[in-house]
Amino acid sequence: MISYTLGDVERLLGLKNYVIRYWEKEIPLLQPQRDPQGRRIYANQDLHVLFRLKYLLYDRHFTLEGARNQLFREVSGEGQHLKAQIQAIRSELLALYGVVKGSAAKATFPLKG
Repeated sequence: MISYTLGDVERLLGLKNYVIRYWEKEIPLLQPQRDPQGRRIYANQDLHVLFRLKYLLYDRHFTLEGARNQLFREVSGEGQHLKAQIQAIRSELLALYGVVKGSAAKATFPLKG
């Protein structure tokens, strides 16, 4: 499973970390895990919720309460097949991001043998 730090999520979403942390308090669907040092670790499902939340708030101009209600309707409502396909595509893109991120880290810090 690929996991993302708060910094990774900031870059992917183009948002500040305090916005993401605030959303965590207001949206019960967002439950990032914590590593032993207490840092947030986001799973793909957390990113799906965050991308959808950002779309609802910034593009569709929902209030935070309205976006929260819409997310709950989507989780329990119709159209799950289409949503599953979209989430699968998004997961593949995030996996590719992880591969590129890993390649960039290796290129930046080559191991000396």
